[in-house]
Amino acid sequence: MSHNYATPLTPEKRLARVLARIPAPWGINIERLPDAPDAACWRARLDVPGQAAQAWTTPAPTMVDALEQAWRQARTLMA
Repeated sequence: MSHNYATPLTPEKRLARVLARIPAPWGINIERLPDAPDAACWRARLDVPGQAAQAWTTPAPTMVDALEQAWRQARTLMA
């Protein structure tokens, strides 16, 4: 009988995973929107050296979600 011992990712583990994927020379910008509702109060963008400035992500409910969106945007630019 097999068992699944995987544990769900905590916000801290998700943040560590995303930060580990972002190369050190890239700049990280994270902003909390002061008057936004809690469901959409974070946005982020990555500054990739040698590339035009990346657009801010759409507002996300958590900082990690916004940073993951920014990572996906930057990754598609690099491909």
